[in-house]
Amino acid sequence: MMKGSLDRNRIKELIHALIPVSQEAGSAILEIYNSADKGIEQKKDSSPLTRADIASNTIICHALESLSPDIPIISEENDDLPYSERSQWDYCWIVDPLDGTKEFIKHNDEFTTNIGLVYNHEVIAGVVYIPVFDEMYYAIKGEGAFKIVNNKTEKINSEEFNRSDTGLKVICSRSHLNEKTKAFINTLSEPELISKGSSLKFLSIAQGDAHIYPRMAPTMEWDTCAAQIILEEAGGSVCINDNPTQAVQYNKEDLLNPYFIAKAKEVM
Repeated sequence: MMKGSLDRNRIKELIHALIPVSQEAGSAILEIYNSADKGIEQKKDSSPLTRADIASNTIICHALESLSPDIPIISEENDDLPYSERSQWDYCWIVDPLDGTKEFIKHNDEFTTNIGLVYNHEVIAGVVYIPVFDEMYYAIKGEGAFKIVNNKTEKINSEEFNRSDTGLKVICSRSHLNEKTKAFINTLSEPELISKGSSLKFLSIAQGDAHIYPRMAPTMEWDTCAAQIILEEAGGSVCINDNPTQAVQYNKEDLLNPYFIAKAKEVM
């Protein structure tokens, strides 16, 4: 278990080393995605698990253990660790080896691999990969957010918006809106509703394709960690209960996230 702090160059080294690792995990996912046998099971919480979740988790966790043996890992597919142990950590990795397992099973292409680095409950770096489209996103706190497509790296930025603007692009489910989400949407002027799976919701906002994502339903830390830093470094935010002074935190005693609003660069 690591104590003290990582310097910026070391964080950069780790994140850049995780780009090919994410691609390798993505290739393993796609091999199973395009096969007849996805090995679908049910976990204790009734959520689905596939051979792809396990294959990706093995690749990512082995790589992290090799690259940073002193930084512990929280992964959706690893055994739960007690908070009495986790509370002693300065740093940890938070991993979702296949974010969007339901989308994977539906075969709609909207799934990702997520790897986030946390320091004292704050996400400080992350890598998110979209295997089907071979799109890589990464960010380090204070360094900006970037997208790699066709071996070209470009900086990404969220769009500026005002809550009173007409026609804001809102990411949410078209068919399963709970009452809290409906109430939030009803405060907006003629919003356009967009449906996306997994952490693509955050990436869409980070690169200017949407404005706001109200999440008034449960998510876990591994669902949001890596994508949060990408959105934040693109100029956006992920705030608890729409409070601009309270960003979503990580490695909490309860790994369930509070309700939050993810949004682009809001101007008042």
